[in-house]
Amino acid sequence: FDFSESESELNALRSDAARARSDFAALVGLIEAAPLPMWFRGPDAKLRLVNSAYVAAVGADSADAVIAEQRELVERIDGLTAAQVADQARSRNLPIERIVAATIEGQRRALRVSDLPLGEEGVAGYAFDIEEIEEQARALRAFREAQRSMLDQLSVGVAQFDAKHRLAFANQPFHRIFALGTAAMVDPPSFEQWLAATRDLGRLPEVRDFPEWRRERAEWFNADAPQEEAWPLRDGTHLRIVAQPMPDGGLVLVAEDQTEQLALSAMRDTLLRTRTATFDSLFESIAVFSPDGRLQLWNRRFVADWGLEPEYLDNHPRIEALLERIAERLVRPAQAKAVGDVVRAATLERTQRGGRTALSDGRTLEFAGVPLPDGNGLLTVLDITDSQKAEDALRERNVALEEADAVKTRFLANMSYEFRTPLTSIGGFAELLQSGVAGELSEQGRDYVDAILSSVERLGEQIETVLELSQSEAGLLPLALEELEVLPLVTRLVRDREEKVRAGEISLDLRGNPSSGAIMADKRRLSRAIGHILDNAIAATAPGGRILVEVARKKAGLRIVISDNGHGMNQDEAARALDGYRMAADGSGVERRQGLGLPLARQLIEAHGGKLALASQKGMGTTVTVLLP
Repeated sequence: FDFSESESELNALRSDAARARSDFAALVGLIEAAPLPMWFRGPDAKLRLVNSAYVAAVGADSADAVIAEQRELVERIDGLTAAQVADQARSRNLPIERIVAATIEGQRRALRVSDLPLGEEGVAGYAFDIEEIEEQARALRAFREAQRSMLDQLSVGVAQFDAKHRLAFANQPFHRIFALGTAAMVDPPSFEQWLAATRDLGRLPEVRDFPEWRRERAEWFNADAPQEEAWPLRDGTHLRIVAQPMPDGGLVLVAEDQTEQLALSAMRDTLLRTRTATFDSLFESIAVFSPDGRLQLWNRRFVADWGLEPEYLDNHPRIEALLERIAERLVRPAQAKAVGDVVRAATLERTQRGGRTALSDGRTLEFAGVPLPDGNGLLTVLDITDSQKAEDALRERNVALEEADAVKTRFLANMSYEFRTPLTSIGGFAELLQSGVAGELSEQGRDYVDAILSSVERLGEQIETVLELSQSEAGLLPLALEELEVLPLVTRLVRDREEKVRAGEISLDLRGNPSSGAIMADKRRLSRAIGHILDNAIAATAPGGRILVEVARKKAGLRIVISDNGHGMNQDEAARALDGYRMAADGSGVERRQGLGLPLARQLIEAHGGKLALASQKGMGTTVTVLLP
């Protein structure tokens, strides 16, 4: 027989077998070295082969022990053992992959277990540890949920579109701004579909060519940088849109409703214009300085008062530089420091201060610093040139009037003394004639002498009144103080006037408490004061009228009230009743007021440290109240 061909075939088979054994050994070595558990089951689904990772995972001593004990990597799940699942894969001839939990080296881990059918030979399997991947997935889901929850709390609308342009997420403000319904998240629309639906709801700006406009917005997904637009809607809403392309090909869309912000901005601009117009219309100039001394705000009057250039103030200079400009316009440049001190007091010390300065052009400015609640300081400046001139003129006129009044007072005092000498002589000679020294007078002569003596008495009393009034006004009225019982004094004065009371057909009632006490007073001066008040009441009371005099001790002192139900006075007459002489309304001379009794009474009472008050009503009478300490 020729064995040559058979020998060749045998050698080829030996070579194939050697190569197969080598490949099998390499494959077994690879499986053994694999870091993940791997195994092989026979047609009966029993373990035939396991690698070292499997042995370590189940905590066995060796692979033979695992096979002998048929120790499974995963426990029964849903009533099926690992062998039963592998048998299902073989019978179906389909791979089965599932994620199960197993205890690996004492730790509970998540595994992705795969069973791969190998025909009639059996089933191979491996388990991949995905615990870290699952943890990362859980962390990612938690982060995404937290992020979405946070986005729902924002006031701006945020939406995310994926790489396929589908809406993946939209927070609550985004739903509210664009009126998205719940169906939008059940069946998420594409970006283009969302634009079309939003346009139908009137939540997009009005555009002439919507398809082209929509196509341009779809290009945002491919943009290299964020895109920003303003969307004015037809209902007056103003939206600020920011489109941020994402690395995965998606797009984040941010929508901010700026309607209220723009309204506030417009209102603020209106307020600023109103404030500027108001400040510029003020009669005084104002300037606001910050705590560091920088000029923040001013009006046009400030520029005019100090003669500054508006362009210079536009740079908001500090107070030090501003004072250098101001000093050039002052009569005394050193006074510029006072302006700076006022500003620093308002901004740093939080106190109010003021001052006055004269400018070289003849104007006078009055300035003051006021601290503001926000920490700034307000400087107010007022041009008082005209008012200063008027004040100076009034002061000069007042001095002239005071000098004229002093001259009048001295004149009246001197004239009173001058009149008393001849009046005394006239009275003396009349008394001699009355006594018959020059012979017996006829009846007519005696009447003449009586008339002369009566006139001398009245004139003497008037001169005495004028003298005391002028001395009192000049502060030269002498008082001879003594302890004086007031009620007996008033009683005597009332009795002295009983004849006048009877002649006037009026009644006079005196009421007083004997325990009213005494005061320190000048008897003669006080008698004249109360007598003048009584005389005025008697003269003002018509026949049948009544006068009431009351003396009482009060906490504030001794009070004397003299009231009548005479013709009374109106408010202007009552105010003039206490004036003896006053300047005429046109300032041309002295206007005489009726009666000097009440003015003198007031002067005498005030000389004693007391007060005299007069209350009167036309047709109802007059009440004079005297309060003595």
